[in-house]
Amino acid sequence: MDELVDDHGHQHRDLGGGQARAAVFGVSDGLVSNMALILGVAGADASSSFARVAGLAGMVAGAVSMAAGEYVSMKAQRELLERELTLERTELERNPEKEAEELGALYESRGMGAEEAKLLAEHVMSEPELALEVHVREELGVDPESLGSPVGAAVWSFVSFTIGAIIPLLPWFFTTGGGAVVASLLLGTLTAGAVGGVLGVLTERSIVWGATRQMAITVGAAAVTWLIGNAVGVDVT
Repeated sequence: MDELVDDHGHQHRDLGGGQARAAVFGVSDGLVSNMALILGVAGADASSSFARVAGLAGMVAGAVSMAAGEYVSMKAQRELLERELTLERTELERNPEKEAEELGALYESRGMGAEEAKLLAEHVMSEPELALEVHVREELGVDPESLGSPVGAAVWSFVSFTIGAIIPLLPWFFTTGGGAVVASLLLGTLTAGAVGGVLGVLTERSIVWGATRQMAITVGAAAVTWLIGNAVGVDVT
C-alpha cells in the first residue's frame, strides 16, 4: 500500500485508492461466504456433487456481485467528485478574489502569518489547476488523484473474491463426504488466518490478533450455516 508524506514529513498510508481495499475485502468475503455456503449445503446431507455445484455458483455469483457493486460505488463517487470540481472551477473563475481570501483565511487559521498566508494564497491562485486542486482538497477533504479507477477496483474485486471463494471449494474436486468437509474447513481456516495476518501487517496491528479474529469469523459463519443445514436436513441426491 502506498504511503503519503504530509507537510511535516510524517508518513501516512494512502487509504483513498479503491483497488487495495477491494482486494482485501474481496478475498475475505469470498472465503467466508463460500465456505459458509458449501458447509451449509454439506450439513444438510446433500451429495458432494451438489455441494460442489453450489460452491461454484456461489463463487461466480459472488464475484460478479462484488465487482458490479464496487464499480457502481466508485463510479458514483467519481461522478460526484467531478460535479464538485465543475462547481469549484466555476467559482474560481467567477470570484477569484473571494476564493483567494478564503484560502488566505484558512492558512491563517492554521497558524500562518497574515502576510505570508496572503502571498501563499495568491501564488496558489495564480495557477488555475493548482488552485482547483487545493480548494477541493481543503474544502471537501478529497484528493482527486487518490481515487481509484472504477474498472480497476471492479477487476480487483472480482479476482480477489474468486481467489477467496475457490479455496474452500478445492477439496470437493478431489474428495467427497466427510473428508471434503474436514479439508475444506481446515484449508479455509488456515487461509483466513493468513488473510488476518496480512491485515494485521497492513494496519500495523497485532498479526496474531488479526489472524485469530479472521479465523474465528470464518469458522463461526461456517458453524452457523452447518447447524442450519443440519437442522433442515434436506437430502439432495
